[in-house]
Formats: sequence, C-alpha cells, structure tokens
Amino acid sequence: MATLSLYNNRDYTGIHDVTGPLFVIAGIHDVGYNELVEIVDAQGVTRQGITLEVAKGLAVVQVFGGTGGFSLAVPRVKFTGRAFTLEVSTAMLGRVFNGLGQPVDHMPAPIPERTADVNGLPINPTARDYPNRFIQTGISSIDVMNTLVRGQKLPIFSGNGLPHDALAAQIARQARIMGDTEGFAVVFAAMGVKHDIAQFFIDSFEESGVLEKVVTFLSLADAPSIERIMTPRAALACAEFLAFEKEMHVLVIMTDMGNYCEALREISTLRGEIPARKGYPGYLYSDLASLYERAGIIRGLKGSITQVPILTMPNDDITHPVPDLTGYITEGQIVLERELSRKGIYPPIAGLPSLSRLMKDNIGLGMTREDHPHLASQLFACYARVKDVRSLALVIGEEELSTIDRRYLEFGDAFEQRFLTQGRHEDRSLDQSLDLGWAILSLLPPEELHRITAEEINKFYGK
Repeated sequence: MATLSLYNNRDYTGIHDVTGPLFVIAGIHDVGYNELVEIVDAQGVTRQGITLEVAKGLAVVQVFGGTGGFSLAVPRVKFTGRAFTLEVSTAMLGRVFNGLGQPVDHMPAPIPERTADVNGLPINPTARDYPNRFIQTGISSIDVMNTLVRGQKLPIFSGNGLPHDALAAQIARQARIMGDTEGFAVVFAAMGVKHDIAQFFIDSFEESGVLEKVVTFLSLADAPSIERIMTPRAALACAEFLAFEKEMHVLVIMTDMGNYCEALREISTLRGEIPARKGYPGYLYSDLASLYERAGIIRGLKGSITQVPILTMPNDDITHPVPDLTGYITEGQIVLERELSRKGIYPPIAGLPSLSRLMKDNIGLGMTREDHPHLASQLFACYARVKDVRSLALVIGEEELSTIDRRYLEFGDAFEQRFLTQGRHEDRSLDQSLDLGWAILSLLPPEELHRITAEEINKFYGK
C-alpha cells in the first residue's frame, strides 16, 4: 500500500489501487461525488479525472486519459472542489472539439465568456413552457408524418449498418424553424465514432456551408470511456449557454447513445456494481433522464433546446434496455427499418412504428398548413392497409387480389419510392412534402379517403 501524505487540505500523494482507468485513493476527507481531480504522474504530466464514488476516507477516481504509466507512488493528486466545467462562448460556433471540450481543429481555444458546469441544472417543471413551433428538417417522412417540434425530445432508433449517420448529418445541415431565419444553431455530439465517420461529419458540415452555425463535439472510438460519458454533458452545457443566455434556438443531435450506454456499463462493471438488465447499471433510466430532460423551453426566455438523440438497437431489438428506457423519457421515436433499407430507400424511416407525440398540437392552420393533420393521418391509415394487403398477397397471390387492393399496392410502392425516398442532400420544403403526399394519395379513389374532409379533397386531390 502506498504511503499517503497531505500537502494541504485537498492535495495528496500516493494511491491505494489501480484497476483499468480507475484508481482508489485512501485517507482522504472532504471530497465530493463528481468532483474534478488533477493528477500529476511520475513524468510531471497533468491529467484530469473525476470522482465516481466516495466513501468514508476513500474515493474512486476515473482518469480521462487513462492510467497508463501510473505507479502507486504517483506524485500528486489534487481534488479541486468543483465539478467538471466547460468554458463556453458564442465563438464555439463553427468549431470542432473533443468530448471534453478541447479544440481538435488546429485552432486556438475560443475566448470564453463564462465557465459552465457540464452537469447543468434541472429545469423547474413549473417554469417549463409547452413545446411549440414546427422545426423543418427538409425530410418528408419527418416533416409530414413525425413532425419535430421546438423543445421536443425525439430520438431516432436505428440498427447496425443502417444510415443513421447520414440522416444525422442531413438533419444538422437542413434543420430550421419555420419563419425564423436567425438565432438557430446546432450542437452536434458524436460518441464512440470511428475516425472516418468523424471526418464525414466535419466534411459534410463544411461542404454544405453550415459549419458556422454548428458546434461539434467528437469523442472517437479510441477515447476513454469516461470521455464518452462527458461528451453529451459538455454538448448540453454549450447548448444551454447558447439557448438560455444568448437567446438562440438550439438543436442538439447526439449519436450514438448506444455507445454512451456501453461506456456507462463498462464503468459500472469496473466499479463492481450489481448489474441490472443485460448488465447495464440499475440507474440507467435516471442517467438517461438527466440528459434528455435538459431539453425544453423556459417560460419567459426566448431560447430553446430541442434534442434528437440517435441510438443503435442491438439485433434491431426495440425492447432492448436502451431504446426501451429512452422511449419512456422522450416524446416519441423515429424508427429506421432494415427492410426499407434493403430496398434502397433512404431514409428508411418506418411508417407505422414511428411517432411524434407532440405533432398533433403543433400542425395545422396557422402553424404549418390547414391540410397537414388530416393528410398525415390518411397517409398512416393507407400505408397500414398496404401492409395488410401485402401480407394477403403472400398467401393468395397478387393476381387474386381485388381491384382496390391492387390500387393499394400501387399506392404503397409510390409512397415508398417517391415520398419516403429522397436524396441525402435533397432539402424539401414543407409545401413540397405536403403536395407530394397529396400526389401519392391521388392514386387511390376519393371514396377510400375517410380521414380527409370533402373541402380538402376538392382543394388538393389530384391537383
């Protein structure tokens, strides 16, 4: 056991044990959970860490850069008495940082306007305003059928090999609030991504000319697990500054939350905690909620935070703990379907499992277009009928279907190939998407459209 000596009230030498990226220090006092720690190793290099667990006279610390080269007689351990913070400013727009908020774009650190605690502060529920105003993504299947609303938390459930990275970049490039051309920004956080994917995001933002309104946090796959855990917190601290102090509307895209939860499970295992479902810690729900609930609108303030977390489902299992718990916290989900992807459809957004729970209160006359609610409902209903007809055709053969059933098959093919399918750089306006929806519906006879009024049929059908 190393000898422990006290430099001052919060500076120590010597550690008790090292396990992977964690070390245990004994004989300490007045140390808090989640406290920032500075460690000077035997070569005089300073590393940072954070306390994960505190007991009487003991603390477990995770080192951001790992514990490689550590010895038990490490020269100095300093507990700073504060949480991990991020220096924030509007100069962060257009910049690229690692998961800890350090610049990685070969430019000097931006001049800070203030220091923010990455853990943020919970929004008082009584001060929250109801999410409102349509955010246009330029993607028909989202804008028409799964509308994103300012202040909403709308996750994307994907699977390995599906194009969620391309969809995330497209949303970041194209998203904007209808009727508000100023004060919109994107905070993009990527966790556990490979180097080529990280470069794809950067190139995508640069080539499209939107990099100046995007703050990018990239935690690569070879970064320590603790960096993956800090990345969304640093991104949200930046978003809170831009939204609630600089009065901007901020869209936060976080990918991949599956990698974040894997890092959480890894650290939980190292700490020897009792595992819950599939080895994840029992506090997975509350940990995810501490991130997702930082989205919203505060009454009396002009800014807002909207979240689009993206997660990959192992084996496309929507009942897996991560998507399952995410669904309880957020307001809907957009599901990517492997069958559509195999057909070459991009984005492969599933028509029926996808849902935006706040959509109904933020579309229609005075908000989007008067026909939007009924059109979306009719598209859902008709596509559900298509699924039934396709199942029937597999049993009796397509040639045995009725005339109207064949019309539904024609509608289903057109819906997937013309409405759902669009280019990765194709930015459709809401009017274009709605008009395209009407063009697809016009393949069916008017008497099949039970969710649309006669006035809407006269105005839009077949036009």
